[in-house]
Amino acid sequence: MDQATDKFPNGFLWGGAVAAHQIEGAYDVDGKGLSTADVLTAGNQRTPREITKGVKSDQYYPNHEAIDFYHTYKEDIQLFKELGLKAFRTSINWSRIFPNGDDVVPNEAGLQFYDDLFDELLKNGIEPVITLSHFEIPYALYENYGGFRNKKLITFFAWYAETVMRRYKDKVKYWMTFNEINNQMDTFEKLHAWTNSAILFEDGDDKEEVTIQASMNELIASAKAVKIGKEINPNFQIGCMMAYVPVYPYSCHPEDMLAASKMMERRFFYSDVHVRGEIPSYALKLWEQKGYDIDYSQEDLEILKEGTVDYIGFSYYMSTAVTTLSGVKGTPIRDYPYAKVVSNPHVKANDWGWQIDPDGLRYTLNTVYQRYNKPLFIVENGMGAYDTVENDGKIHDDYRVSYLEAHIQAMFQAVNEDGVELMGYTPWGVIDIVSFGSGEMEKRYGFIHVDKDNQGNGTLVRRKKESFAWYQNVIEQNGLSN
Repeated sequence: MDQATDKFPNGFLWGGAVAAHQIEGAYDVDGKGLSTADVLTAGNQRTPREITKGVKSDQYYPNHEAIDFYHTYKEDIQLFKELGLKAFRTSINWSRIFPNGDDVVPNEAGLQFYDDLFDELLKNGIEPVITLSHFEIPYALYENYGGFRNKKLITFFAWYAETVMRRYKDKVKYWMTFNEINNQMDTFEKLHAWTNSAILFEDGDDKEEVTIQASMNELIASAKAVKIGKEINPNFQIGCMMAYVPVYPYSCHPEDMLAASKMMERRFFYSDVHVRGEIPSYALKLWEQKGYDIDYSQEDLEILKEGTVDYIGFSYYMSTAVTTLSGVKGTPIRDYPYAKVVSNPHVKANDWGWQIDPDGLRYTLNTVYQRYNKPLFIVENGMGAYDTVENDGKIHDDYRVSYLEAHIQAMFQAVNEDGVELMGYTPWGVIDIVSFGSGEMEKRYGFIHVDKDNQGNGTLVRRKKESFAWYQNVIEQNGLSN
């Protein structure tokens, strides 16, 4: 360890992350079609976002304008350059390229926008890190096909992936397929089944079975995209993107340990298929026990084998705990009798109830690296918080610095003490954007403040927070200064 700095490997990708639908705005310009994100209303901690049937004139949709990055990206990239970013993770909005999802010919204006965006990033020394589907797909694929429950979407996604990978083969090196694909297995009754797969549930559906089918279709589509991408440019680095929330046993009771293991199977299923190219035995046994008839062919299994990923991108925000002990209140889980999710009394939580656990990041890095022996890439990490603009225009966000510093220290230990291969770190919401979960603007993650409130009011003026200079120094020093 350097005496002055806790350093990371040369070429480490320090960056920042966003998603197209949370930053771009311009939801109906230049030939863009309606996306599933465009029909999500605003919400808050107490009121969930509503999914409307099309756009309603009496509703507010925060993603429609977002922070207008579509028109301000050049100015924002100058701020990213000043910050020192080596990488910028964003996504391509599928409905900018294929407005209806099943179009044969792509929308040239949409393709040109991302050409211009990637050119601007590269001109300023910033590597694009691109997700193909980040919680949005063309809305017409939901209306006309029922979303990813329909195997036709495998072909549509593969054509979309081929189109953009061929177009940007000399501009984008790092790709990911589906964002946090594993979230839907835990929450298929809620927002994630919509945002991951745009599933149109029908009367009489077993929602879990349909979600598993949609997931398999996405995994096959992802493998096809990887295979196509490698044919277009063998130097592409193509990864998956997971949401990792480590589950601890609440006690040392053996049943708590087993309950934690069963909960993690639901998250590891997706990365097991992405990395190993086969359906794990625990999943096959679960489907057999529940009588599920999941549709896939021998050809599909071969595609999974041929389209394994180069690295594992993942988000890390928090940990959780599970117990089977009586007398402890919690939320019941599937797949293990009497088990329930409970709060961990040993860690604090933020304003939205997310438990802050830097050691959980080191634990996750070790667990995932040991399981797969693949390079890892932390493509989301951060803490949503209320920020206050003082009378002098300054924003004192020492709480954000404390959170990120602790997590970067955990990363350093995983790399330098535990031997984990880590490619980079792109904390979430490098600039304030619309929150995915609640649709709020005031749940802020960024180093750059955007003047906009939860009702859509504001000038959109950008201001650097105190954390901006701190992260600038981290990047410049390639680690934390002692």
